[in-house]
Amino acid sequence: MTTYKEVVGTGILDYAGNLPNVVEGQVWYNSTAKDFRLNTPLVGAWATGNNMNTARATPAGAGTQTAGLAFGGSFPAKNETETYNGTNWTEVNNLNTARYSLAGLGTQTAALAFGGDKASGSPEIFNGTEIWNGTNWTEVNNLNTARIYLAGCGTTSAALAFGGRPDAKNETEVWNGTNWTEVNNLTTARGKLSGAGTSTAALAFAGLAPDDEPTDLTESWNGTNWTEVNDLNTARMVGAGVGTYTAALAFGGTTGDLTAVTETWNGTNWTEVADLNTARRYLGGVGTNTAALAFGGDSGSATAATEEWSIGGGIKTITS
Repeated sequence: MTTYKEVVGTGILDYAGNLPNVVEGQVWYNSTAKDFRLNTPLVGAWATGNNMNTARATPAGAGTQTAGLAFGGSFPAKNETETYNGTNWTEVNNLNTARYSLAGLGTQTAALAFGGDKASGSPEIFNGTEIWNGTNWTEVNNLNTARIYLAGCGTTSAALAFGGRPDAKNETEVWNGTNWTEVNNLTTARGKLSGAGTSTAALAFAGLAPDDEPTDLTESWNGTNWTEVNDLNTARMVGAGVGTYTAALAFGGTTGDLTAVTETWNGTNWTEVADLNTARRYLGGVGTNTAALAFGGDSGSATAATEEWSIGGGIKTITS
């Protein structure tokens, strides 16, 4: 009979507490708790949550999985704002200017909304910026370049806006809490992209390339310049992205057809993980690569669907 030592290459260790530098699949005896422990694989999954009050496509968002904020969207252009407490969505005070295809960032109590289209008929590309203080939206200084389908990341005092449409744009702007300033451009102009990170360490990925095809392109921002890094496994546009430039999550969008594909970024490579329960495009997303929130979008029509991403696994006690 094959033994544990023959499979793993070591016997079961006796250690007082959680074993340091434990590898996936390793078993040890915790002599303090007097039980056996197993380091199980980390596995992510999407779980269905309660719906938003207002179904919408192209909303923007800010915050975390348990303290989220969703605002704007379509169609027609919407100004509705909702907060999420980890269980339910609640309507709060509206944006001053209804708009869709905008970008958002920040927290549930301190957020920034910028860009978008404020028309319900013919396009009316907008450069307006609004700041949220947890209660109300206030108009502040505009973007230098009006655009839709752009991405952004950061905080209300230090933010980054990049890419967008109409036509593929490579313009990048930084926000210092008062004004937007143009800085170095994306390597590849594109709209309908996603982003993650901060104003000095960001990731731009996916989008609609200049050839009008979904792209798998990923670029990293170091506070001065954009650099191309390893591509997504699945080219897509109008998906969502959350996290940091070394730990990001990309989900949903369209590859030509609606997709539920989710990928995680470790700072070097993208890896496919568990799919969304509802394939959709034009969705919103907030949170981290281990605890994310997906909301709204278009799954054939505007949806209010909400999903929560979480990671399970790690060190477990063997009970039987």
